[in-house]
Amino acid sequence: MNRLKKLDQRIYPIATLFLAVILWQLIVTLAHIPLYILPSPLDTVNALVSDFSAIAGHVGTTLYESVLGFALSIALAFVLGILMDSFQVVKKSIYPILIVSQTIPTIALTPLLIVWFGFGILPKILIIVMVCFFPICISLVDGFEKVDKDYLNLFHSYKASKLQTFIHLKLPYALVNLFSGLKIAATYMIMAAIIGEWQGGTKGIGVYMVRTKNAYALDKVFAAILVIVIVSVAFIYVINYVAKKTTHWK
Repeated sequence: MNRLKKLDQRIYPIATLFLAVILWQLIVTLAHIPLYILPSPLDTVNALVSDFSAIAGHVGTTLYESVLGFALSIALAFVLGILMDSFQVVKKSIYPILIVSQTIPTIALTPLLIVWFGFGILPKILIIVMVCFFPICISLVDGFEKVDKDYLNLFHSYKASKLQTFIHLKLPYALVNLFSGLKIAATYMIMAAIIGEWQGGTKGIGVYMVRTKNAYALDKVFAAILVIVIVSVAFIYVINYVAKKTTHWK
């Protein structure tokens, strides 16, 4: 029964996407829309196949930046999340600043980071951390706060130390929230790297998109977008898989 339910949940979005692609192909073909205005799905796939080696090289750079920035975001979120959970003065001082920081447009900060740190990989990683850190940290802190008080009292009655309470109760309890934050951050991760590459860089899928756009090779731009979607979905799938393995008790 569960398998049928899962299959039913997957069929509808797949069928809708399939119909949308067919409709897209028919509109471009029947309306004779030029390639430099709107490429068809077949044009996009052909561009991906013909320019695969160049796209793969640029994607490798973007993936390296994204994974490194994502890992740093997780590490920073854990450190600050634990501090905010352990010391209320830290939470009262930093939490409002974190929320206000998200009102600053990322695209406005990117040129400043490039001026300060150059056109290398560092500005891209900093942008990814700025974008991904917030949802991970807030989800983790929220998970710590949602720990059942009865469980905390039980651990206290057994005279468990703060470290034991954290490892055996708070952290497992907060994992569900943490993975929700990770999935949100993963959807922004590649996008943040591309924004950094758009503003200034020598390699990366964002650089590739700018070059092909300026050459009016929109089929290659759409091919790059297709790769970005596939990579992003793959990251979310990996996070979902790890979440199911580590939070099976929920």
